[in-house]
Amino acid sequence: MQFTDRVTVAGTRLRDDGYLVADARVARTGIQNYAGWEVGKPQMPVVRVYRPPDEVFSRDAMASFAHRPITNDHPDEDVTADNWKELAVGQSGDEVARDGTFLRIPLMVADGKMISGIEGGKRQLSAGYMATLDWTAGKTADGEHYDAIQRNIRANHIAVVHQGRAGSEVRIGDDANKWGAAPITPTMDKETITMSDALRTVVVDGLSVSTTDQGAQAIDKLQKDAAALQTKLSDAETAHKKALDAKDTELAEKDAKIADLEKKVIDAAALDALVQARADLVGKAKALAPDVKTEGVADADIRKAVVIAKRGEDAVKDRSAAYIDAAFDFIAEDAGKGDGDQVRDALKGGLKAADANGAWSDSVFAAAGVQTKKEA
Repeated sequence: MQFTDRVTVAGTRLRDDGYLVADARVARTGIQNYAGWEVGKPQMPVVRVYRPPDEVFSRDAMASFAHRPITNDHPDEDVTADNWKELAVGQSGDEVARDGTFLRIPLMVADGKMISGIEGGKRQLSAGYMATLDWTAGKTADGEHYDAIQRNIRANHIAVVHQGRAGSEVRIGDDANKWGAAPITPTMDKETITMSDALRTVVVDGLSVSTTDQGAQAIDKLQKDAAALQTKLSDAETAHKKALDAKDTELAEKDAKIADLEKKVIDAAALDALVQARADLVGKAKALAPDVKTEGVADADIRKAVVIAKRGEDAVKDRSAAYIDAAFDFIAEDAGKGDGDQVRDALKGGLKAADANGAWSDSVFAAAGVQTKKEA
C-alpha cells in the first residue's frame, strides 16, 4: 500500500552554488486515523493505524530514506531510474537519524524553479513510501487502541507540496495524488477527504497493476479460480485420454481374436479332406481295437488308445506323440501281415463317407478343436 508523510521544511539555507539544503522530519511513530474506505475497510468509519518505533526506526526502513529523489508534488507513479531525470528536483542525504518520535533526514534541492517555489511559501514535505498493513488490533504501551499496524516501510521519494492542514505535524496523504491514504481527524467525513483510495501493487500475467485492497482480493480470487479451472480441465483431458487408450486396447484385442478365428475357418475342400482322414483313422482304430472309444476323441488320443489296447500301458509311457503315432502305424501294418488283413476286411466294401454337415463331422471337429465356416 502506498503512503505519504507530511512535514514543514525546517532550517533551510542556500549554498554558494545556489542549491537549497535543509533538514526534515519525514516520518513519526504513533497512531494515525484513516477513513475505512481509504484502507480497504469501508465497513469501518475510522481505522486507527499504529506505527511502532521498531518499524519506523528499523534498519531497513531508515536506510530506504537515504538518497531518495526530491519531487515537485507527488508524481503519479514510482520514481525510478527510467523517469528520475524528468521527475527529480533534488535528493535526500544518507544521514538518516532518529529524532525523538520522528525520522530526520537532510535533503538538497537543485532545481532553480523548485527553490523559488520553496522560498515563495511551498514549504511542506511529503514522503512517499510503500508499507503494508497488519490487521492485528491491539493496544500501545500508553493504552491507546489501534486497528492495524503499519509494517515494512520503504521510501520511494520525498515531495515538496503546498501547506497542508496539519501544519508542521507529520501527516500521510494531503495532495498525494495516487500516493497513499490520508490520515483524518474524528470530525472529518468522506466528502472532506480528497485522497484517493489506498493502492496496492499486484502482478497479473506478469504485469504490475495498482489497485485497492478489495481489488487485490478480487484479482487474487479470480487468479485462484482460473488456476482451479485449469486443473479441472487438465484432469478431464487426462481422464479422456485414459478412456481412449483403454478403448484402443479393447479394439486391438477384439481384432486379434477375429484374426485368430479367421485362421481356424476352413474351406469346403479342406473340410472334405479332414472328414475323410478322420473316417479312415476311426475305421482303422475300430478294426484293430473294436472297444476303443472314438466319438469326440482327438486323433492323437485314438492312436494312443489303440497302442495301449494292443501293447499295454508301458508301450506309451513317457513316449512322445511322434513315437506313439509311429507305433500305431506299425500295429496297423503288422495287422495286415497275418492270415488276413484285418484292416482290409474291416474296410471291405469301402467306408461310408461322413456327412460334413452332420453329427459325425461335428464330433470330428469338436475333438480336433477346428471351427468350420458354418460355425463361424
